[in-house]
Amino acid sequence: MSDRTPAGQFLDAAIDLLQRVRDEEADTVAAAGTLLADTVADGGRLFAFGAGHSSLAAQDLVYRAGGLALMNLLAVPGVVGVDVMPATLGSALERVDGLAGAVLDSSPVRRGDALVIVSLSGRNALPVEMAMNARALGVKVIGVTSVAYAGQTASRHASGTYLKDHCDLVLDSKIAVGDAELTLDNVPAPFAPASTVVTTALLQAVMATAAAALADRGIEPPLLRSGNVDGGHEWNGRILEQYADRIFYRY
Repeated sequence: MSDRTPAGQFLDAAIDLLQRVRDEEADTVAAAGTLLADTVADGGRLFAFGAGHSSLAAQDLVYRAGGLALMNLLAVPGVVGVDVMPATLGSALERVDGLAGAVLDSSPVRRGDALVIVSLSGRNALPVEMAMNARALGVKVIGVTSVAYAGQTASRHASGTYLKDHCDLVLDSKIAVGDAELTLDNVPAPFAPASTVVTTALLQAVMATAAAALADRGIEPPLLRSGNVDGGHEWNGRILEQYADRIFYRY
């Protein structure tokens, strides 16, 4: 038992995980950032998808101060967050075969685009089929998942495969199965999940790489600025207008 407070233990655990992904995923982060920069430079569009709490990291990329304006959320009704009632319905929808295909068929995603798929376990039908179908369309797929789940849990897709098996690049969040960093003798279940902290940071590292890669090529990265700084709204208006045909969260 550590003499640190639970808060300190959690923060230390999160820091340790961030250091691991910094050191162990550096090459993949660089490759993912380059892939997104290539997509932008070639006229493609960027999309992000996640279900349940994995959607939080995907949403953090969209219409984000300091982020790429071309990142769009690929939303699946009922699985984006806990606003659906009952909340357990969202978990059930992740296991429905065929849903990913229907979503992609009705979305603006097309050949030459890039799709970031966030799924901590990578075992459910929805993220697996999303990756499979997107690649069949000619879309580059970056998966963000905990590879440990593939070795310790059973796939829920008929193929027996996981998200990691259907991606052009895989970023491993290093999160332990169960997504809880702390245990105490008087608490009956593990607690304090770190997946959102780590996955969000991992993806922002990819975005930073992409922005710098574009600048190195002499291309102004289509970045948004905070609306709470002077001139921010005017800056964003210019970017949104310039890239209006590649942005789908505005009217």
